[in-house]
Amino acid sequence: MDLVVLEEIKRLKYRYLRGVDLKLWDEVADTFTVDATADYGTRAVGSEGKQFEGRDAIVEFLTQSLGNGIITVHHAAQPEIDVDGDTATGRWSFTDKVIVPDHKVIIEGAAFYEDTYRRGNDGVWRISHIGYVRTYESMMSWEAIPGFRLLANRWAVPA
Repeated sequence: MDLVVLEEIKRLKYRYLRGVDLKLWDEVADTFTVDATADYGTRAVGSEGKQFEGRDAIVEFLTQSLGNGIITVHHAAQPEIDVDGDTATGRWSFTDKVIVPDHKVIIEGAAFYEDTYRRGNDGVWRISHIGYVRTYESMMSWEAIPGFRLLANRWAVPA
């Protein structure tokens, strides 16, 4: 097994997650193939999730749903990556937290990513499919957490 390729794919996934959390949308776009697909699922509560075709559609969804002052933290671990030439598959355990100051809610969840990757003619690995189905998702109001205060928010608009 080529350990360099495994590290390249791990770094790709970490770059995607960091880009989403820091809202570096151009960098996020570069983690996807042009024809990438996505299946962001919340089926733990009966929803069919959201499917997208094409890098531009995926990035537009992420920008609209996770921009606008929303705080996100994504952690992925336990990668199981299988490489076959210039394609690969990966499974990742992940947890996330989404803080929505405008609605004073915190959403937490977990899932397993099921991804596919493709190495382009430029030698760079990119995500050709990203998807998950929630293991769980929970939401709580700030009012339900005695003493909760948001002390810092990178995305807050200065008053």
